[in-house]
Amino acid sequence: MRAALYLFGAIVLAANLPAQKLPQKSRSGRDYGRSVVVSRYGIVATSQTIASAAGAEILRQHGSAVDAAIAANAVLGITEPMMNGIGGDLFAIVYEAKTKKLFGLNSSGWAPQGLSIDFLKSKGITGEIPRNIQSVTVPGAVAGWDALHRRFGKLSLQQVLEPAIFYAKHGVPIAELVSGVWEQTPEAIQDKPGFRKTFFPGGHAPETGEIFRDPDLANSLALIAAHGRDGFYRGPLAQKLVAFSKEQGGTLSEADLADFQPEWVIPISTTYRDWTVSELPPNGQGIAALSMLNIMEQFPLSDYGHNSARTLHVMIEAKKLAYADLLKYIGDPRFSDIPVKQLLSKDLAKKRADSIDPNHAHCHVLPSDLSRRLNAMGRDTTYLTAIDENGNIVSLIQSNYAAFGTGLVAPGTGFVLQNRGQLFTLKPGEPNSLAPHKRPLHTIIPGFMQKGDETIGFGIMGGFNQAQAHAQFVSNVVDFGMNIQEALSAARFTKPTFEGCDLLIESRVPEAVRQQLTAKGHQLKIVDPYSMEMGRGNVVMQNGTGVHFAASDPRADGEAIPQTPDWTGAQ
Repeated sequence: MRAALYLFGAIVLAANLPAQKLPQKSRSGRDYGRSVVVSRYGIVATSQTIASAAGAEILRQHGSAVDAAIAANAVLGITEPMMNGIGGDLFAIVYEAKTKKLFGLNSSGWAPQGLSIDFLKSKGITGEIPRNIQSVTVPGAVAGWDALHRRFGKLSLQQVLEPAIFYAKHGVPIAELVSGVWEQTPEAIQDKPGFRKTFFPGGHAPETGEIFRDPDLANSLALIAAHGRDGFYRGPLAQKLVAFSKEQGGTLSEADLADFQPEWVIPISTTYRDWTVSELPPNGQGIAALSMLNIMEQFPLSDYGHNSARTLHVMIEAKKLAYADLLKYIGDPRFSDIPVKQLLSKDLAKKRADSIDPNHAHCHVLPSDLSRRLNAMGRDTTYLTAIDENGNIVSLIQSNYAAFGTGLVAPGTGFVLQNRGQLFTLKPGEPNSLAPHKRPLHTIIPGFMQKGDETIGFGIMGGFNQAQAHAQFVSNVVDFGMNIQEALSAARFTKPTFEGCDLLIESRVPEAVRQQLTAKGHQLKIVDPYSMEMGRGNVVMQNGTGVHFAASDPRADGEAIPQTPDWTGAQ
């Protein structure tokens, strides 16, 4: 009865809205598996249904979109701990409906003060930073929660973290796709200190539907709920992390943790056709998504057709060009001057577009000595988005970098430490060279786009897949008139490397199109119809009508769940 009343209310309201304000209907014959979720109230979209439900319950308790996002993120640290957790970093874009302003938060952690190129040389490390304690940067997630909550939260942090503490203590059944990822954890990670005790209870990865408990994490979250950021970056929990780092030969100090602060930043943007698309500024890869869109804008993709060989060829070549600039110029802007304005120039985009050969793929856009680094590793991330009943939107992404990060678990903490430091280069003098208290080039990026009253919070996970997936999603909406679910579900490609002509592409792209791409020189690997290689996305949208929309990727276990309204006493 409750569901029927709720659905009836949504249908009645939608029937009285101006037709042009509603998202364009899906086109017949297009297979995307799910319908758009529609509500007059708030909605939370994540990659795990239990996390979405937790966020929706926080909205029901009159929490803000930020409260709901933090609650959902904390639960995701239990339902898919290989993807995210309080040992990782966080970025967010917040849209404030009342002022129509965007706020960006960069809560990516810095390298410990004692970690330097010379220090690693003294340990015999000269090529790449190994996936061990030396790749641990200060985790930024909890500081990010604290900053977001202080600025936009309505409920207490204790209320917001209550669902995650409950699930960590009492257990949560593990979903199907995550169970499969968990089972594939490499032996080298399983053998790291503290890992098996925490994440392989009974000596194995949890199977689908098996209950997973993490009482140590429940205690860590309780400290954060009671003391905010100081529950993590100072006191007993910080002391455990520092002692463990020292025991493993690391350099993390109490000052590295206590001194860390996230940074409020102004999002960067470009126009794509008649939409404004926003990302966060460097040290992240969001600028590559905008550069890619600027190049794509030089071509009439809508005339070429969705996922035609001509359209895909332009996108693939634009990706290579945008990512070439990403690697050459992007690092921590506190350490070097990043030419953001020049990289987002439409004149530069036109010159880059002119270099695309319509008949042949370019296989060597980057210098060959860069292809060894920054490849497909680090595809394990969680992205979520929330909208509250007032139309405020949070676009939030959080990650350990690689699956289960370093695999290192400090005794009594219940979470892995990230391996984000592996993204530094050990070549001195480059924008992304390792230095004390420097942040590495980052893969995780939240997205946002708007046109008039239409505002969309979106993101798609997956290491260096993310910028290219963002560009494909935006094009699906703008060039091909898809609704947000259709745009998210549509078949995608990803190029996980930075040179060569290799390409992963979903089997739903027609065989004839794949043959035409091969004829142009692209070297295709065909993957499953809804492959996790393409990343897992979520989207929310509002369009000024008071009705909100959401979508969740069929490539994940999750869904978009609307807030239940308070109908107590309704006649």
